[in-house]
Amino acid sequence: MKYKWLGVATLLLSLTMTGCVQGEAEGQTIEKAPAQEEKPQQKEITVDDEATETTATFPLTGLPAEGDLNRRAVAVMVNNHSYARPQTGLLEADIVYEVLAEGDITRLVAIYHSQQPAKVGPVRSAREYYVDLANGHDALYLYHGAATFIENQMSGWINNLNGSYYDNDGKLFTRDQSRKAPHNSYLLFDSVLDVAQNKGYTVDTAPTSLPFSEEGVQGERASTVEIVYAETPEERVTYQYNEAEGHYIRFNDGEPTVDRETTEPVTLDNVFIVATAHKVIDNKGRRAVDLTSGGSGYLLQQGSIQAVEWKNNDGRLLPYKDGKPVGFIPGQTWVNIVPERNFPQSITME
Repeated sequence: MKYKWLGVATLLLSLTMTGCVQGEAEGQTIEKAPAQEEKPQQKEITVDDEATETTATFPLTGLPAEGDLNRRAVAVMVNNHSYARPQTGLLEADIVYEVLAEGDITRLVAIYHSQQPAKVGPVRSAREYYVDLANGHDALYLYHGAATFIENQMSGWINNLNGSYYDNDGKLFTRDQSRKAPHNSYLLFDSVLDVAQNKGYTVDTAPTSLPFSEEGVQGERASTVEIVYAETPEERVTYQYNEAEGHYIRFNDGEPTVDRETTEPVTLDNVFIVATAHKVIDNKGRRAVDLTSGGSGYLLQQGSIQAVEWKNNDGRLLPYKDGKPVGFIPGQTWVNIVPERNFPQSITME
């Protein structure tokens, strides 16, 4: 808002005459009061007190945002078995966490906030540490099935929607008949917040923002980085930096990770590798994964790789260097959680 003041100065002139008669020999003396100085006319002053607008950004990508950001993040368990590839909906994920499930097979937790794809999947069953990762972003947790002991804890653990109760209902979940179970259950994203709200869950709170920086890490140049989850080709993950486009392209088993619907490749701005303790806890190969103790890792940004530490900050895994937080480049992030017993030998770069 602009305010204007205009002042007009008034000239005041006062003459005082004093007559002093001292006889005929002396003449008349007239004293004049000094003239008051004219005040200069006050100039027009324009003040713009309109505050500089701060550009709103999405909390999980740091990218410019428009409209209402106050909506709940959604975390979806996504199948990464070779029979489930290519997946649908990973293009739109703000963050993807990749962790070993049973055996040598990884599973994904895709976190959505800035974008909402039409469909996500195939959707798979829950595990404890995946729930913890979703909880770190206060996300609604979407999955399809779980072991009994996990299901018994779920209601007091996290706001969740289990595909087993909505299986192929055509509103929240659908089955793709061209694939075989358990690799064919898909989430219909448009209904998520409505169904969650009908269950009494809060849906209008945004997640806590991640730390972001435009500068990126000052590390060693590495155009290709490979992560070995297992010696089988299917469990090798590769990231190649595209210098011209300024992002990473992800590969599984030497094949680009693409969207099944569009064949568009998944591209990333940050790759965060986290090494931590893994322990097999039963004869089915289920694991416990330590997400709280912190440890070593790598951060890939803008074609460089830097050794970092990771810490659990209110449930979120974040990079640190010399005890100070390291910001993510604005954009999409993939977090690879790997067993520390093979680290850093499981990571190769060139």
